Amino acid sequence: MAFQPLSRIVSRNFKFDFIRYRAIPFVLSATLIVASFISLAVQGLNFGIDFAGGALVEVRSDHEVNLAELRGRLNGLGLGDVAITTFGESGRDVMIRVQEQAGGDQAQNEALARVQQELGPGFELRRTEVVGPKVGAELIIDGALAIALALIGIMIYVWLRFEWQFAMGAVLSLTHDVITTIGLFSIFQIEFNLNTVAAVLTIAGFSINDTVVVYDRVREMMRRYKKLSLPDLLNFALNSVLMRTIVTTFTTSLAVIALVVFGGEVLRGFSVAMLWGMVVGTYSTVYVALPVLVYFDLRRDDMVGTVSADQQQVPEYERGPAE
Repeated sequence: MAFQPLSRIVSRNFKFDFIRYRAIPFVLSATLIVASFISLAVQGLNFGIDFAGGALVEVRSDHEVNLAELRGRLNGLGLGDVAITTFGESGRDVMIRVQEQAGGDQAQNEALARVQQELGPGFELRRTEVVGPKVGAELIIDGALAIALALIGIMIYVWLRFEWQFAMGAVLSLTHDVITTIGLFSIFQIEFNLNTVAAVLTIAGFSINDTVVVYDRVREMMRRYKKLSLPDLLNFALNSVLMRTIVTTFTTSLAVIALVVFGGEVLRGFSVAMLWGMVVGTYSTVYVALPVLVYFDLRRDDMVGTVSADQQQVPEYERGPAE
């Protein structure tokens, strides 16, 4: 079997009819969003030390750790809920989380010192964090505000560059990405911390970049092909940049997969959020940002100037059979 040159594969235009079958993805998206809200209402988020407050200790043992024995020792300190997890392949790296202590920062520091003393000389201290409840509550508000301001800023940018219908489509797409990403963390109780907030903001930037590329092609096609119906034109524009979208997502995912596998426990939430966000971001560009334009009153005449007769002809894409 002969392989095609990569340049020919990348440069080809597909002929998939995405817009005609938009109902099924809409149902899938609605299901994901509803499941996310239900999970958030029932079990909430598994806030990390950044938001929940408490003390965190990351240590490395000189031998493989017996979790049951270590958990028994630390629970005997009377510090309340103590969560212990190992990470890495050696079984020697341990992350210990101690719940928030009554008495403020001083009590937290004392709990941290007692944990370190109980561990003894066989454990090498790698990282410690202490976050009070007031700071944690402020960080939750600041994180939510950062995400909301990012969405508003993106909406204003797209509105100024395109029509308001495009801005609404972009915001709906980004809101879909953010809700489903947070829902993923709630459903599987993955730790949600400041790294995750950074990942959500990065996802928004990645997704809007892809969406703006497609929107720019839509605007270009609307100026050239006035005889095309809006669904056909959206399909034409999307198929013309589809391979670019696939290649961009695939190559970026390779780096994120490396973070998931080798990044360790500290970057686990960030890398999982990024990997999911790139997949769902590409999906939302195709099945949310573009199809919703069909339901808005998109005024094509506001963007379409005077074009020549040959530019108004139906493109070859529309004459060929669908693949």
